[in-house]
Amino acid sequence: MRRSPTTRAAGLSAAVIALVVLYIVLLWFGTLDARHLLRSDEGRYAEIAREMFASGDWVTIRYNGVKYFEKPPFHLWVTALTYTAFGLGEWQARLCVALSGFIGLLASMWAAGRWFGARAGWLAGLALAAAPMWSVAAHFNSLDMTLAGALACVLACMLLAQHPDTTPAARRGWMLGCWAAMGVAILTKGLIGIALPGLVLVVYTAITRDFGLWRRLHLLWGAALLLAITVPWFWLIAERNPEFLRFFFIHEHWQRYTTSVHHRQGPVWYFVPLLLAGFLPWLALAPGIWRAVRRERTEAAQAAQAGEPANAVPLRPALLMLVWAGAIFVFFSLSNSKLPGYIVPIFPALGMLAGVALDRIGDTGWRRLVLLMLGVSVLGLAATPVVATLDSDNTPNAYYRIFALWIGAAFVVMFAGVLLAHWLARRNGRPASIVVYGLAMYTSFTVALLGHEVMGRRTSGIDLVPAIQQVLKDDMPFYGVGMLDHTLPFYLRHPLTLVWHPDELQFGLQQEPDKWIPTLEAFEQTWRNGRPAVAIMSPEMYTRLQAQALPMYRVAEDVRRVVVTNFAAPPAPAAPAASAAPASASNR
Repeated sequence: MRRSPTTRAAGLSAAVIALVVLYIVLLWFGTLDARHLLRSDEGRYAEIAREMFASGDWVTIRYNGVKYFEKPPFHLWVTALTYTAFGLGEWQARLCVALSGFIGLLASMWAAGRWFGARAGWLAGLALAAAPMWSVAAHFNSLDMTLAGALACVLACMLLAQHPDTTPAARRGWMLGCWAAMGVAILTKGLIGIALPGLVLVVYTAITRDFGLWRRLHLLWGAALLLAITVPWFWLIAERNPEFLRFFFIHEHWQRYTTSVHHRQGPVWYFVPLLLAGFLPWLALAPGIWRAVRRERTEAAQAAQAGEPANAVPLRPALLMLVWAGAIFVFFSLSNSKLPGYIVPIFPALGMLAGVALDRIGDTGWRRLVLLMLGVSVLGLAATPVVATLDSDNTPNAYYRIFALWIGAAFVVMFAGVLLAHWLARRNGRPASIVVYGLAMYTSFTVALLGHEVMGRRTSGIDLVPAIQQVLKDDMPFYGVGMLDHTLPFYLRHPLTLVWHPDELQFGLQQEPDKWIPTLEAFEQTWRNGRPAVAIMSPEMYTRLQAQALPMYRVAEDVRRVVVTNFAAPPAPAAPAASAAPASASNR
């Protein structure tokens, strides 16, 4: 028997629950601007949305002024609207993913609570917040979390619609919500928004033989709603850009999945470490999750033996969640294009299953889980000095040593929180212990994420911006010579004109060849004889052009970039007399 959602939530007082929610919300949204944008996704999508906001063209997507048809516009629309309302900045660029992650979390809580009781629902929300793959992805400006948030709503609406106590009118409403969420997913990342739910449904009905589920999907009205959401943009962009349809549907869908055209191959087990690390705090719940799925199977078998109608329990929710996570994981594992964020959509299902398992876990099982993570935190703390020994061309060892302090602090928070959870489990029982444990995990992973700013700041190039702004004017060309820098254009509010190497803008530049300089020879001529300009390049390219006696005046540089002009920059303004006095005194 499914429990009512009115069951007392988590065994805690309303005041404690409110404080927990407030803490999660403040940390979730309050840290969005604590880090600078990283390359490549964060800078790319922040800049595309900025160009959309600046140009007013919300149909044809452009990156550095060039047609960019790799992804649909929903995430970019939301970000451009955020810029319109709140201005330009890091937290504005990340607000879409933060909202997507939080809405997905709330939807998962609601669905789990509806089927398994309010306590399971609250625990599902805590489990998802404390899953590092979900909380970290919700603070990284990428389409993966926006897609995952939409798909979390697809799954939640499906579960809510198929609950046996749902009225026909409510079922229709929830299923229309499910179709609408699929429309948003398609407008976020393409056909994957309907392909993944469709795959899950096929696998689920093949296992359960519950083909009657298809009759409860409101296919006609749902498909009409989905088309109403998605077709207008696809129609408009195809009408304005006839080359769009083939590139988007053939190159970006079929060839991306079946070939190595994007050079993102990985072994079939590529996502296994990401799954283990991304769901680390709750891995020990796997036996409890499996018991929940088997319990449903037993209930369904008993109902069949008792002669109950097949639709008495029209859905096996735990099995559907497990199939959702498993089918999507396998789908991407078999793909020839792999990136870490691809499996983010599996985590709402895992979070709900974790909530069910936590709701049913016994004292012994819970203490065993806590002790296991206590050992993990100790091992992590002991291994932290290894981070301080790392070194690379782009990130000198000094930065790794600082980052190691943040990693150590994260494991200290984890260790202290888990130790407190262990003490509470023995003294106050499971509810308070689970909450403290979940908050400790959530906090520790947030600390580690914030610490990455030590290296992320260098990657963003923000320290070069003041010097570049002194010479770069709005009407000046800003060249990327053999380099597509993904973050500086956003911070400078100025797109790049690519030179020599088209990078990921190759298709767009084929359509608009006048928007780049395809050879170094043509660039040299333009640089010598053209109007004042600024260029960014790698140190190796700078050395190469310097050997050809190209006039270049260095403006700024870091380990990855050299920024130059083709004109001598005016001298910096003299310091005020009052501030100059101490310097002259020290020279004496």
